[in-house]
Amino acid sequence: MLEESFGLLFYLKKPKNYSKGLLPIYLRITVDGIVKELSLNRRWEKHRWNSNASKPIGTKEDARELTMFLEALQVKVYQVKRQIMEAGEQITASLVMDFVSGKQQRGKMLLKIFRDHNDRMKALIGKDYAKERIQGLKLL
Repeated sequence: MLEESFGLLFYLKKPKNYSKGLLPIYLRITVDGIVKELSLNRRWEKHRWNSNASKPIGTKEDARELTMFLEALQVKVYQVKRQIMEAGEQITASLVMDFVSGKQQRGKMLLKIFRDHNDRMKALIGKDYAKERIQGLKLL
């Protein structure tokens, strides 16, 4: 399903009691007015940040590396958005952020592991395990 609005922004967030130094970089995703933020675990100097372009200023190696990182993350966000749309699910800021941060994938992986285990156990009924033994287990 299509969303009414979708926004992606990289920005520096000033922590409480900030005096000077590097600021943490955050990713903000907005879908239909609902905002979710994620710390990127990277820091940058305020005077070397272009707020309008949401990227670092300069051509030094550190600025180029950060720019490439942010561009790769932006590509990942739009790929996740496309995957959600192709699956026919409602796009939400939380769902996109879960996929980007890896939370969604870990959950699906755990269920897949349990399903694989249960399938192997079912295949062993009559060989290594009695049916009564397997029935006591909750199979997904």
